[in-house]
Amino acid sequence: MNNKEIIRDLDQLEALYGDATPRSITKEIGYLNSEYRNFVEAARFMAVATVGDEGLDCSPRGEQDSVVRVVDETTIQFADRRGNNRLDTLRNIIRDNRIGLLFLVPGVSETMRINGRAKISIDPELLAGFAVQDKTPKTVVEVTIEQAYFQCSKALVRSGLWDPENQTGRAEVPTAGQMLEATAGDDFNSDKYDAALQKQRLDELW
Repeated sequence: MNNKEIIRDLDQLEALYGDATPRSITKEIGYLNSEYRNFVEAARFMAVATVGDEGLDCSPRGEQDSVVRVVDETTIQFADRRGNNRLDTLRNIIRDNRIGLLFLVPGVSETMRINGRAKISIDPELLAGFAVQDKTPKTVVEVTIEQAYFQCSKALVRSGLWDPENQTGRAEVPTAGQMLEATAGDDFNSDKYDAALQKQRLDELW
């Protein structure tokens, strides 16, 4: 890549693309109206973006029903379910409470974006309210909304993400075990790991 062809100036960037469309500006609000709330409550999956001293992170979150709980028009909450204990998201929130969320609704091509400030709660009553199969999360993240707006459908339409004919077969991509084996420095056994993972997913899902 030729460094002379790298854009480093905002004026140059804006001249290249032109003005934002008016509706792309007016759709941004600082709260959840009824339409935005309905969309968020229909989302079972979201990506969570945070930043901290150790860098950036973007992590997936998913639930059987709504991936977040809407408390009011400027407040949402989500459980931090069992994982690998890297704690990238939570570490970042403690150091820098800015957070970005991207919501996906199965079969719907629009997405919803929320930016705001996050805090981590260990309130027993709150945790109990997020219990699934008698298992409570260790923490709940509460987000105060600063920006909310939907994203148009172009990206998902281009990707054909929800089209059945575009679904990728399991054999076409590496398994979790195979990817771990490729980065392991010992005699890690990918077949054994993948076999155990199927049971672990059921036992430790919540």
